[in-house]
Amino acid sequence: MTTATEMAEFASETSFEDLSAEVIDCTKKRLLDSIAIAAGAVGAEPVEILRETVHELAHDGLTSVWGSDERTSPPLATALNGGMVRYLDFMDAYLLSGEVPHPSNNIAPAVVAAEYTDSSGEELLTAIGIAYEIHYQLGKHAPLMDRGWDHGTYVCFASAGGAGKLFDLDEAALANAIGIAGAGYNALRVTRTGDITMWKGLSASNAGRNAVYSVMLANSGMEGPIDVFEGQKGWKEIVAGEFDVEYTPCEAVTETMTKKYMAGTVAQTQLDGLEELLEREGIAGDEIARIDVDTYKRAKVIMGGTGQEGESGNRHNVANREQADHSLPYTMAVLALDGELGDDQYELDRIRSDDVQDLLKRIHIHEDPELTERYEAGEMPAVIRLETTDGETYEIEQPYFEGHPETPMSWKQLTKKFALLAEGVYDDDQQARIVEIVRNMEDHDASDLVETLVVE
Repeated sequence: MTTATEMAEFASETSFEDLSAEVIDCTKKRLLDSIAIAAGAVGAEPVEILRETVHELAHDGLTSVWGSDERTSPPLATALNGGMVRYLDFMDAYLLSGEVPHPSNNIAPAVVAAEYTDSSGEELLTAIGIAYEIHYQLGKHAPLMDRGWDHGTYVCFASAGGAGKLFDLDEAALANAIGIAGAGYNALRVTRTGDITMWKGLSASNAGRNAVYSVMLANSGMEGPIDVFEGQKGWKEIVAGEFDVEYTPCEAVTETMTKKYMAGTVAQTQLDGLEELLEREGIAGDEIARIDVDTYKRAKVIMGGTGQEGESGNRHNVANREQADHSLPYTMAVLALDGELGDDQYELDRIRSDDVQDLLKRIHIHEDPELTERYEAGEMPAVIRLETTDGETYEIEQPYFEGHPETPMSWKQLTKKFALLAEGVYDDDQQARIVEIVRNMEDHDASDLVETLVVE
């Protein structure tokens, strides 16, 4: 079988009547043989370790699902909480030359692990810092994008490190957890190419789930391939190529950016510049004839491509939310027309409306080698040239956006963003309590935070 579709068709169309007597007889033999082998393995240490972990996962009520009163197993809580952190594409990122990974994908695994292990706020913060550092170093020294692997893969290693710390694994057990996670769960870049689907926003939380599961296995005594990086057919040989890292005392967290707009990372400067230009010149969205954007290569490839060879896809073809928030033409068009970029702008009716679909086709993204060099040096530059329907042209150049590490968001700005997103989930008192605990996390236990995230 060469495609998933052909494989599915084969499975769907084959019936028992298609099998010969010989095939049926041999199949029965294989079934009995397998049952026999399974019986013989009862009591073997790895099997019983797996059994213990499965039993642990089967119990309800161990860890909390944020924004509700639900409780479930740590891996499943990680998947759901992490999915909520990631799905809106409003999370933080590292701005690296060969990759743009999202270290906040490690937050849910750490919080869930901290709740499960009854950890202190200090321990939680430490674990998050560890995960961010691992994530940053891998993204910087072992970029995956151009090799066809998805950056969610980093979460397996990073969250195994962070969650393993909270489980108080010793070095040997932690190495096993990292080996299990790193060898077992490498994601493909196809998640973010072509016609993007909803899995784009959830694949990283699946990696977090797998990391927590790997930690729980190692905590029960499961051994893993500790030569996951350098071993024969290991991660370096198959996935990333040769690289070396040097860890800092969790300093990488300072290199994160915070999104101002609910859109892909590499759209932030362009959106910031467009909004400023429209406000400065008093231009309405329906007065725009054409927009040309000069920017760096990553922005062009990830969110401004035309579907040509080597690009991630045609970002002028937008039919769902996942495609919309990863399209520079769409996000710029709808921001120009609506004056905002929130959940309403990602409703299907708005995405498919004639005015936004018409304008996005008149927005053109170009790579400028000089701007690419500036990006490699730490900027996220863009030059926007806008032509109005009456023939006037306007231009603006932006090196950064509000939220870039060079212009970080203040607590006041972050609190405002939190209030905007938390409305309808947490009341004002809960919002204030959550902010207070987070800002003073070292004086609290992880349970204090999680209890505040519960909604009865």
